Amino acid sequence: MALAGNDDQPYGGRVSVPVTTDRVVPKGTRHRAVTLSVLCVTLLLISLDNTVLNVALPSIARNLHASSSELQWMVDAYAVAFAGLLLSLGALGDRVGRKWVFMAGLVIFGGGSAFAAWSKSPDVLTTARAVMGVGAAALMPCTLSILTNVFTTERDRARAIGIWSATTGIGVALGPILGGILLAHFWWGSVFLINLPIAVAGLVGTALFVPNSKNTHAARPDPIGAGASMLGLSLLLWGIIEAPGRGWSSPLILGSLAGGLAVLAAFVAWERRVDHPMLPLRFFSNRRYSVAISSLALVLFALLGMFFLMTQYLQFDLGYSPLEAGVRIAPVALALLLIAPLSVLAAHTIGTKYVVSTGLCLVALAFGLLSRTTVYGTYRDSLVAFIIVGVGVALALAPCTESVMGSLPKQEAGVGSATSDTAMQVGGALGVGVLGTALNLRYLHLMTRAVHRESVPVSIQKLVEGSLGAAIDVARRAPTKLGEELAAVARRSFVSGMDEALIIACIVAALAALLVAVLLPNRGIEVDE
Repeated sequence: MALAGNDDQPYGGRVSVPVTTDRVVPKGTRHRAVTLSVLCVTLLLISLDNTVLNVALPSIARNLHASSSELQWMVDAYAVAFAGLLLSLGALGDRVGRKWVFMAGLVIFGGGSAFAAWSKSPDVLTTARAVMGVGAAALMPCTLSILTNVFTTERDRARAIGIWSATTGIGVALGPILGGILLAHFWWGSVFLINLPIAVAGLVGTALFVPNSKNTHAARPDPIGAGASMLGLSLLLWGIIEAPGRGWSSPLILGSLAGGLAVLAAFVAWERRVDHPMLPLRFFSNRRYSVAISSLALVLFALLGMFFLMTQYLQFDLGYSPLEAGVRIAPVALALLLIAPLSVLAAHTIGTKYVVSTGLCLVALAFGLLSRTTVYGTYRDSLVAFIIVGVGVALALAPCTESVMGSLPKQEAGVGSATSDTAMQVGGALGVGVLGTALNLRYLHLMTRAVHRESVPVSIQKLVEGSLGAAIDVARRAPTKLGEELAAVARRSFVSGMDEALIIACIVAALAALLVAVLLPNRGIEVDE
């Protein structure tokens, strides 16, 4: 089968055609448009979830009294489960039938969403988000595999994949606005409940119209590799996220970090010797593949970390409602949507290296501008940087994705695509973990000094040191003068920490640009006719 290219999926979309040796395509060919609609509507579950949660984080922080580290886990639990199981569940779908794994993913994702909506504590919500990540890992690889088995001609498949890709872009752009609208009229749990009707409609549509397909020669799942990758990443993230509150010298933190690195090293050793690896390490011997996939991870590190920081800044510091914040963060996604299709054409004309390195330089520039934010700033001060971020990410992601897929044999396209998705989920999780921790360290340091200086009662010290949202809630209940001073100090501490985190993001993007400029082969993208 041929490999088709996807030019416009913002979060690393690509078009890969999994190789199958045993197709079962009954009535799906007669209902191809309906099948495509079912797959695209279901895909909205995953694409919306990437952005809708960030807008809800301040509301969740206020209602569940969640600390900054607990907010980080709400985001990262989903990414860890998604990244850890994506390859294994994709292989399972190839073996037992993609339709059945797809339907199971819908049930798990819908159940996790309901679980999340009525969570009564941060820990319960984090667990629910991990369940949603399991469902997403079952859904994502199966959508494209089913699609490429229904649309069997090159031309039809390219059109279908273009629509499929655009669905993801639409979901990313609509996520912040939809989340804001829901939060303007309902409680925070509504951002999860919106998933239920989509999941039910997808389940019914899949049962009625989507054909089954499988590959009788597919590789066996690698549960040991999946478990080791999830455990190692979780331990590493736990140490990074919890370090501000427990101290970097804490035996628990040091043990978690060392244990995470040891488990990840064992994971690599296992993948080298097993005959059905979850992560084919031989791919990384190809410089084009390894540089491109590293760049994808670094871009998502910076981008998702920025979303985590800026949605809180817009609401807690600038005072916007969730809807107002969603509308104001949307220019990032809109610029990305408009520029992504052009980036592939530009890379085909002048070479991948120049387009991608330019995009990464723009991302670094935007984060440098955002790191100059002060408590006296306005949205206008951030708007230009938001647009530059969207343009830069668009220039980097699509050509990098094509470099990943173009560097692999066509028979490896399915695994290569899933590996790329995994790298981006890991990059995004580390971005939220590392940048959120950088913010928390600075915030905690400044707030600890402030509460001691102002003689804040011990009973509420931990609360105001935990997050900006908690500090503002305490300030509202305090006597006017003390409350105003506490809120002002908390906002200054948050912005100071956010600026430090954005400087780290700027450095990461600049290093990625240097990596691409030096090591990525300047190969134009082959565009299918």
